[in-house]
Amino acid sequence: MTSPEPKPLTRSPLGFTKLPASYARFVLPFFLSVVMTCVISGVSSLRGVGFSAAFLPLWLGSWSLSWVFAYPTLLVVLPLARRATAAFVRSE
Repeated sequence: MTSPEPKPLTRSPLGFTKLPASYARFVLPFFLSVVMTCVISGVSSLRGVGFSAAFLPLWLGSWSLSWVFAYPTLLVVLPLARRATAAFVRSE
């Protein structure tokens, strides 16, 4: 009796070994929080100081601080949002 063949490791578009599917609950909120905090802090900073020399440092500071709050918030809220969505949307 032979042992089953191990599954080949798949690679991401950047060449890294892909994480197991169970990590999706952490990876999705990570990418969502990075993009959303980048856009929102950028818009807010731009509106506050315009395209001046103060923009980039202000934006990066705002972005890092807002991400520290956004990521853990998404970890808690995303499962609740999925349940709320399921209450309003038919599964097919």
